[in-house]
Amino acid sequence: MFNLTKFIKGSFSILLFSLFIFLFLFAELVNKLAIFDKFPGAFFNVNTIFLSIILEAIPFILLGVFVSAIIQAFVTENTIQKIMPRNAYLAVIPAALIGIIFPICECTIIPVVRRLIKKGMPAHIGVVIMLSAPIINPVVYASTYFAFKSTPYMANARMFVSFICTIIIGLIIYRYFRSSDVLRTRKPVHQHHHDHHHPQKNKLLATFYHASDELFDMGKYLFIGAFLASLFQVFFDRNMLLSLGTSTAGAPGVMMGLSYVLSVCSAADAFIASSFSSTFTKGSLLAFLVFGPMLDIKNTFMLVAYFKKRFVLFLMVVIPIVVYVTVYIFQLTVW
Repeated sequence: MFNLTKFIKGSFSILLFSLFIFLFLFAELVNKLAIFDKFPGAFFNVNTIFLSIILEAIPFILLGVFVSAIIQAFVTENTIQKIMPRNAYLAVIPAALIGIIFPICECTIIPVVRRLIKKGMPAHIGVVIMLSAPIINPVVYASTYFAFKSTPYMANARMFVSFICTIIIGLIIYRYFRSSDVLRTRKPVHQHHHDHHHPQKNKLLATFYHASDELFDMGKYLFIGAFLASLFQVFFDRNMLLSLGTSTAGAPGVMMGLSYVLSVCSAADAFIASSFSSTFTKGSLLAFLVFGPMLDIKNTFMLVAYFKKRFVLFLMVVIPIVVYVTVYIFQLTVW
């Protein structure tokens, strides 16, 4: 049966994606149009930052949706049950360290975790993987170490505090959502094609169809998140941030807010954090490094695409509280 709403949404997503490709390929030609001479410079700054966020995220998004599609086509529920430790509390430890073997960006991990949870992985384990893998991995450790050459212990602190935070958050999720379905109920746009024209045995073709559905379904959320992040970066008054940089209690919260707005990939955010070293406290820089990959504007919209709103709101409350308290205690006791 023809669904007009679904058709309009699907067409809009394809149109938006096509427009982005056109502007990327023919940016110089478009910029030469006389109409753009009347636009303020801030408009072009927003456009530049928006494109940089999208271009940084797209390769990882593609990787994520294909890994998610492969899991859908080739990994069974029984496989998930076999590899998961039976003890719900002990299982969070290997889950928090999985990034050491599979270093995955925060843009990639969300569709992968969503698929694993759908296949039977407990929600709290999925959340631990989703929060830890983009931080606790060799790539991020190396980038943090080189970004803070004068204070190399920052890399160790980032790994340690991230590990503690993800364990705590995972246990909280287990406490409140152990028997809840946290995923949104979604019917893929091409589900009828999968069922009738593409048999289950043709797993390779099914992988491409699932990847296509995933990409266009979450792509619009990436675009919205990237656009909002670019607006904040251009129009937010950073002098106000600098005035709060020396406060032991306030600075970590300020830098967490900044990391949420900037939406920088975890492999590159250490270099941005190090640029604030002369202004902000070490604890606030650590809060920036830990919180940003766990939650930012970009992946908030991705979470909304895959998880129920109540669960996303719960994460948006729990994650900043746990990170702030953990970093605050760490800077008082260790530094």
